[in-house]
Amino acid sequence: MATTANRITALFPLLALMGAGVAYQYPEPWVVLKPAIVPLLGVIMFGMGITLKANDFVLILKQPQAVATGALLQFLLMPFIAWIVSHLFSLPAYLTVGMILLGCSPGGTASNVVCYLARGDVALSITLTAASTLLSVLATPFLTWLYVGQQVPVPVADMLQSILIIVLLPVTLGVIINTFFGQRLGKLTDVFPVISVFAIVLIVAIIVAINQDKLTLIAPTIALCILLHNGLGLASGYGLAQTLGFSQRQSRTVAIEVGMQNSGLAVALALKYFTAQAALPGALFSIWHNLSGSLLAYYWSHRSQDSPGERLKADAHPVWKKASTSLISWLWAMLGRLFRNKRP
Repeated sequence: MATTANRITALFPLLALMGAGVAYQYPEPWVVLKPAIVPLLGVIMFGMGITLKANDFVLILKQPQAVATGALLQFLLMPFIAWIVSHLFSLPAYLTVGMILLGCSPGGTASNVVCYLARGDVALSITLTAASTLLSVLATPFLTWLYVGQQVPVPVADMLQSILIIVLLPVTLGVIINTFFGQRLGKLTDVFPVISVFAIVLIVAIIVAINQDKLTLIAPTIALCILLHNGLGLASGYGLAQTLGFSQRQSRTVAIEVGMQNSGLAVALALKYFTAQAALPGALFSIWHNLSGSLLAYYWSHRSQDSPGERLKADAHPVWKKASTSLISWLWAMLGRLFRNKRP
């Protein structure tokens, strides 16, 4: 069953493209399914939770530097890159909101599979996904307000409540069930990644159908924006992790966790609190980041890596270490400026 599930999961980009194509040609049957997006995301997050156990969070204590770096880059780097890309292409407000929501979302649910294929540190990947998901309850609404609060009203409290209900609650329920009843469930847990794949494909199809009339005009620009956002996230995550002295396996993991976003959450929040057009970046990103992640995993799986216990020499060039630290400090300072500008 696990092999079949892995094969279906690997076919996700193709399935998503097929679903998007059908929805674009025949939008009517899909548009009526719009209210199902939030419940579908809940199913996806429960599927992620059912693959986790309480012990997975212990790694935060064992590898605090790697977990802290990954989480910090997730919520400092990706929103900032989204903001830069949006301004670079002079995106209208609703698309900028969509890009920022995408950048402020936690790590993607498929990142653990991609990390495994890339011969990364799967335990670290699972912990980073779980940690960023928990942090997103506060970070996602606050950072969204910080970056676009002057352009559009951002209901921070309502968004926080929604994330608690559609993310934290199902993930927690999944973790509890797997922790206490995992052995009884057995191979049944292999079904949930497959359910998640089809749920995401359905979400992508619904968003494409809703925006069918505008897609031809804005799709090329949005496609370029998400390509840059994803590419810069992967490259920056890997480069910064390497220069900070992490192992090859850890660096690959940080790159994948930073570059792959929970686009389903971005889509759900965009539809609930903003516009259907704001959901487009998340929908297109769902397709692209799984494709780019799979290609990167294939490349890395054919290259040498550290042995499991080996850490990259902590004597990475001090200039690069200083540059990495300076970049993170600069991003933090930029956030401080944005926050001060929000004050009346």
